[in-house]
Amino acid sequence: MIQELKKYYGGQFEPALIEEINRVGTFMEVPEGQDLMRPGQYIKSMPLLLSGSIKIMRPDDEGEELLLYHLEKGDTCAMTMTCCMGNTKSEIHAITETPAKLLMIPIGKMEEWSSKYKTWRNFVFTSYHNRMMEMLESIDNIAFNNMDDRLENYIQDKIEILNSKHLYTTHKEIANDLHTSRVVVSRLLKKMENNKKIKLHRNFIEVL
Repeated sequence: MIQELKKYYGGQFEPALIEEINRVGTFMEVPEGQDLMRPGQYIKSMPLLLSGSIKIMRPDDEGEELLLYHLEKGDTCAMTMTCCMGNTKSEIHAITETPAKLLMIPIGKMEEWSSKYKTWRNFVFTSYHNRMMEMLESIDNIAFNNMDDRLENYIQDKIEILNSKHLYTTHKEIANDLHTSRVVVSRLLKKMENNKKIKLHRNFIEVL
C-alpha cells in the first residue's frame, strides 16, 4: 500500500505524512453501486479515493436525490470533512459509480495533521475549494440551463469521469441524478440521437 500511496500522493505529501497515512488508514475495495454514506449517519472516518468514481447526492424531503458532484482519483469529500470536524450527521448520500479503492482516515487525525503538516492543510483547503466550485457549477446548471443543456453537460461529465464513450446506465438513473422524470430524459436522449450526438443501444448510450 505504501507504494500506491507514493504513486498517488508522493508529489503532494511529504514522506512522513505518507508513512502516517499508511499506518492509520484502513484500505477498502468497494464494488459499483455500494452505499458509502447515508443521510443521518455520524461519520467516523474520511475517505481518500485511490481509484474509481463516487457520486455525492443530496436528498430532498420526498426522498428524491440531486447529483452534487463526483469524486475521482486523488479526491476527498468536503461534505465529509465538514461533518467530521463538526461531529454532525451526514446530509449527503455517497455511492460508488464504479468499483473503487479507498483509504479511510480516522477523523481524529484531521485536526492533528492540519497543524502538523502544511501539505495536508493545503490538501484540505484545495479540496474544499474544488468541491465548492463543482457545487456552484451544479447550481448554475439548474438555475440557468434548460434540461437539454443539463443532460448534455451530464453526459459529457460522465464520459470524462469514466474515460469511455459507452455509458452503461439507465434512463431512470440519469433522471434521478438530474432530479427529473424518466420520460423527460428518454425524450431528450432521443432528440440527441436524432441530432447525431449519441446512439442509443439496448444496454448503453454511445456518445458520437
